[in-house]
Amino acid sequence: MTAIMAGNRNASDVLIECRQIRKTWDFPGQANVTVLDDINLEVHEGEFLSILGPSGSGKSTLLRIMAGVIQPSSGEVFYRGRPLVGVNPGVAMVFQTFALYPWLTVLENVEMGLEAMGLPRAERRRRAERVIDLVGLDGFETAFPKELSGGMRQRVGFARALAVEPDVLMMDEPFSALDVLTAENLRRDVLDLWLQRQIPTRAIIMVTHSIEEAIFMADHALVLSRDPARVIMNVPITLPYPRDRDDPAFKAAVDRIYNALTAVTPAGAANVPESNEQEKGGGREAAQAKGGHRPVIPPVRAGGLTGLVEYLDEAGGRADLSALADDFMLDLEDLLPIVDAIQLLGFGTVTEGDVILSDAGRAFAQASVLERKDIFRQQVMANVPQLKQIRAVLESKANRRMPREFFLDILQRRFGPAEAEEQLNTLIDWGRYAEILAYDDEGQNLYIEE
Repeated sequence: MTAIMAGNRNASDVLIECRQIRKTWDFPGQANVTVLDDINLEVHEGEFLSILGPSGSGKSTLLRIMAGVIQPSSGEVFYRGRPLVGVNPGVAMVFQTFALYPWLTVLENVEMGLEAMGLPRAERRRRAERVIDLVGLDGFETAFPKELSGGMRQRVGFARALAVEPDVLMMDEPFSALDVLTAENLRRDVLDLWLQRQIPTRAIIMVTHSIEEAIFMADHALVLSRDPARVIMNVPITLPYPRDRDDPAFKAAVDRIYNALTAVTPAGAANVPESNEQEKGGGREAAQAKGGHRPVIPPVRAGGLTGLVEYLDEAGGRADLSALADDFMLDLEDLLPIVDAIQLLGFGTVTEGDVILSDAGRAFAQASVLERKDIFRQQVMANVPQLKQIRAVLESKANRRMPREFFLDILQRRFGPAEAEEQLNTLIDWGRYAEILAYDDEGQNLYIEE
């Protein structure tokens, strides 16, 4: 790869601009749930932008709004300085799943977008064969998707997107469905094509759940919060290419973003770093006003949380988040909920990309089985008001028993059905571990044991 630095940005080369984008969805029992709020960003010519955020933060929704396939509830998207109406004509998309037509050959799949553009057959064939060669599939033009490996099928997806010569190539977690080695190989090939200017694409936007992937490939990272998503950090990545994951500067950039994504106050509101932030009406106060006093419960089983606390204690009470992710082979979607749970329960904090156990966390790790339950109960009752409320409801009943459906209905007033179910399952798991409540799976009842 050619060693180059990220280019300078100026107002004259803006390809896509989002101004005060807000998006709401209607869920069963809930109307106008805000998933994106006051999103402002610019995508410049020559820029490789990555979009990062917790699971469910609206990253893919934002990408599709910029592509024009989803309309914002308010705000505007501009393409080359003009308001975007309908589908963005200057973008092409690569999806997480391969999205190929199984009855078409590689060549025919790549030609699909060109045919929709109305290009003559000879021009379609010329363009398709060129990009097939570029992505390393020369010789497989007549193969069908079932004959290809996962990595090769994703290369077909890239070829199909690049064949239409888009101004902006959009990628929605394009490597996440591949095995580690295949993903790394394709990641490097795509980056080579971009850096060596072998493709006409003027900008790339990539949604990813991997911080290392974002630092490795992009020259700018947009970090989103969730519930609703706001821009909490806009980070220029000025490391020269090719980038070395063992470089201290690379690790520092990873730690900085980990720190931003795991910076959660005990109230459950985002603790936004002051540097390079774009709050614009968001931040801690807005999250608390939205209901931060009743924090979202990370979907983590008590056993998984206990395991990580024990590991941290054995490591001296402190560990680097990116190193933890490598040790446990976890990505951002898996690690962040456990770290959020540790912070929510007062077992630790995150500072400068490291998770550090508190005194309560170390005491919990070193306690006996019964003592550990006592500590967990104390921390849960002090920090999780939902469990305290459930316990109070059960105590108010003569038979100390309530149907699961009662609590699920309460949660669905704030969350969609799937997330309400997930929240209740976690609360039951924590409550049973702490012996705050018991659960009858057959009768679907929560109760307090005699």
